[in-house]
Amino acid sequence: MEPNVLLVFVAAMITALATGLGALPLLFGRAADARWLGVGNAIAAGLMLAACFSLIVEGFEFSPLRTLAGVLAGVVLIMIANRWLKRHDGHTVANVRGADATKILLIIGIMTAHSAAEGVGVGVAYGGGRELGDFITIAIALHNVPEGLAIALIMVPRGATVLKAALWSIFSSLPQPLLAVPAFLFVLTFAPWLPVGLGLAAGAMLWMIFSELLPEASAEVGNEGLGAVVVLAFAAMMGATLLIG
Repeated sequence: MEPNVLLVFVAAMITALATGLGALPLLFGRAADARWLGVGNAIAAGLMLAACFSLIVEGFEFSPLRTLAGVLAGVVLIMIANRWLKRHDGHTVANVRGADATKILLIIGIMTAHSAAEGVGVGVAYGGGRELGDFITIAIALHNVPEGLAIALIMVPRGATVLKAALWSIFSSLPQPLLAVPAFLFVLTFAPWLPVGLGLAAGAMLWMIFSELLPEASAEVGNEGLGAVVVLAFAAMMGATLLIG
């Protein structure tokens, strides 16, 4: 069966739904004490750091300069978004309010930008044939599960239910089916922007990791514990990426 619009949409929707599976482990451990919050931040930081590495490496295969431009744009945009959210407080996300809600909104926004780049990647891959498209779809779907876990680790310890964390994780991945189809139909138009999108998501994630997640985690688990958890999470994510690839 040759790639068509329906196949590309369904494949990209599967990758989006896979993100929600990442919240399931928190059904078995969702304590909201300060230490668990710190550990959750550290694990999320490690997972996101590995995702950043993968995004930048992938972007460099297309265009190093466009990827770096995307990284810089991502940092600028996430800083602007953070300042805007802090000036307009009173947000509520999944029954979470205040500063925690702002942090959740930033994570969801970053992952949504990340998902947009992945959606373009799925569409462009199917433009190269069914075999390549299927491989990229499976890889992204498996990759999305720990990314959903990263979102859940930010949301659940702050008071969100596991179900709401799973739904917000899926929501953050909806750009994948929405952008995969036009990217498939207009490969030549979308392909040059793919490294920019990959870099943008990586830049925003890196800012979030070092500005928000690591300082908060360090305060709760200490530098030694923080280093151990981040490295273990990073290694697990990279190991999964190697197995997928």
